[in-house]
Amino acid sequence: EVQLVESAGGSVQAGGSLRLSCTASGFTLDDSEMGWYRQAPGNECELVSKISSDDGSTYYADSVKGRFTISQDNVKNIVYLQMNSLKPENPAVYYCNLDPPPHFVGQACRTEVPGWHTYWGQGTQVTVSS
Repeated sequence: EVQLVESAGGSVQAGGSLRLSCTASGFTLDDSEMGWYRQAPGNECELVSKISSDDGSTYYADSVKGRFTISQDNVKNIVYLQMNSLKPENPAVYYCNLDPPPHFVGQACRTEVPGWHTYWGQGTQVTVSS
């Protein structure tokens, strides 16, 4: 059974850093594409970053480029999201995801996608205060 468990988020001040982790079980990271999404109240789900095991390629949303880094430990089966220079913004829940669905826009995180096997963690809240 696939399981994704995010670490506790937290509240940090603007300019600070926070590292999220996602412990995966039921599959191996070295054969997967993993992503981190976030959703603030009233907003749609946003893909923040993803990493592909095929070639190690990464993607970052423009809003986090240069500040966030995604990485994975294939031995521990953990995916990380290092977040630096955090900006004050509405609280958001961050979700770990296995096999990010293509063209996933205008929807809530953890929505099932017909014909696409994707899995979500339960989410962890991050708040950045000014």
